[in-house]
Amino acid sequence: MRPSIAASRASHIPSAPSAAAAAKLVEKKKEFDAVCALERASALYLERITALAEDCEVMADAGRVHGQVLAQWPRMFEILSQFLASRQQFEEEDAPPSEAIGGERLVRLPIDELEKAPESES
Repeated sequence: MRPSIAASRASHIPSAPSAAAAAKLVEKKKEFDAVCALERASALYLERITALAEDCEVMADAGRVHGQVLAQWPRMFEILSQFLASRQQFEEEDAPPSEAIGGERLVRLPIDELEKAPESES
């Protein structure tokens, strides 16, 4: 029979880790911990950036709405100008006050009576 060479190869590997191997293991552990910390920080950063992007989209939508409202102001001023011109023309004709243009007449609503009415019915 032939002698096994596995026994001689096993003798080349030390049974206890050397100081260099232990130092390399510690360094790899630190490197692994740093990569894990970087991954956690990146995930948190991604969450914050995503929330910021959503907030920016909300602000952009609000900006569009404000733009649409502001686009209506020239038309509103045109209508107001026409109303004031017709009112001025109406006043020049010396119309009786009972025929005043709608919106200039004061109307009193009996709010107290309206609020008490549902209570008396029940």
